[in-house]
Amino acid sequence: MKNVSPKRPRTRVAVFVIVAVVALLLDRLTKLWAQAALGDGKTVIVIPRFLGLTLIHNPGASLGMGSSVTWLISCLALVACVALVYLALTTVSLWWTAALTIAFAGAFGNLIDRVIFAHGFLNGKVVDFLNYGWSVGNVADIELGIAAVLIIILLLVNVPFSAKDVKDGDDSGDAHNPNDSQERKNIQEEPVKAVEDRGADGR
Repeated sequence: MKNVSPKRPRTRVAVFVIVAVVALLLDRLTKLWAQAALGDGKTVIVIPRFLGLTLIHNPGASLGMGSSVTWLISCLALVACVALVYLALTTVSLWWTAALTIAFAGAFGNLIDRVIFAHGFLNGKVVDFLNYGWSVGNVADIELGIAAVLIIILLLVNVPFSAKDVKDGDDSGDAHNPNDSQERKNIQEEPVKAVEDRGADGR
């Protein structure tokens, strides 16, 4: 799983662009559909007691929190998007690039709503339509959840994020395998020993 490519920035950029475009389009198109199909206020039951489709416009974050400070949520989302782009393009692991790009797409997808539907400074409402009964969300929220799960998995399986992590992992491997280290040391010493033996024979 450790797909590490420290010297392949073009590959990371390609992964970022492809994943971001697909995830953003999925979020945007489903929101446009929801506004067109559910705009009359009706609720469509998909799975009874588990999932329905209800259009709402949420000024806050998850579960409606922070609805009175929408502009602050938007600013934090903007900072998060910039940080996620930087991290996704500087990591040495394509797995990390993919996970961080999905997180970026989720955050940026909702940020788009706060910009295009704003009546003041970044105070637009997010289009939500996936009604779980206890909460109403959208595809961008699902993407954020998927990204969070992926990041936890990458941390648990110790996928290196930076070149320093790769080096530390190699050093740790040497520490846990002293026989390998000794073998490499012996290989390095063999040419020197051979030269010394030839010198002794000459004398």
